Amino acid sequence: MKLYIYDHCPFCVRARMIFGLRGVAVEQVVLANDDEANPIRMIGAKQVPILEKDDGSFMGESLDIVRYVDELAGKGRLKEEVRPEVQAWLDKVGEYVNKLVQPRMVKIGLPEFAEASAVRYFTEKKEQNIGNFEQNLADTPQYLAQIHADLQALEVYAAGGDAGFGGETGMEDILLFPVLRNLTIVKGIEWPAQTAAYVARMSRASGVNLYMERAI
Repeated sequence: MKLYIYDHCPFCVRARMIFGLRGVAVEQVVLANDDEANPIRMIGAKQVPILEKDDGSFMGESLDIVRYVDELAGKGRLKEEVRPEVQAWLDKVGEYVNKLVQPRMVKIGLPEFAEASAVRYFTEKKEQNIGNFEQNLADTPQYLAQIHADLQALEVYAAGGDAGFGGETGMEDILLFPVLRNLTIVKGIEWPAQTAAYVARMSRASGVNLYMERAI
């Protein structure tokens, strides 16, 4: 199987996680961010992740891929429950997290942004939603204050231990970890202890890299 992704994409992280968590082999292929032709050829839309199955057919939609691979692995199924409090946290942070994350993604040498045309494509698209990248970077102190408060609020829901955020590994992790992982690109975030341990633990378990060493 092949999984077509962007390294920065949180939806791609969801799909990458299940392969690591279930020990299923997959070839990861990073597409250029401005490559519209290949995703459209595969699934009729410019979006990733895309799973190319062994039979040559293609599957889009991150959670569909997660559930397909989870079943294919035959190692039990991920717990489906997502606590309402965690979903509410994701909804709240989702209103501003891209203002912290997206302007930084084009600055750390990710493979999907190897060409200037891909950086330009991404910047023009995303600035339509979050505003000027440089202005968002200048506003980092304001967003850091917000994320610090929100991370402290999230900490009370961390179960600790050696598995998922709520104890048993499940869909809650598939939704939560990609957001936290991408926040590791932001220099200056003060991570609460339990959440920091969870991010490191889930990175190891899933095989999805963090950005802390390249944070800006």
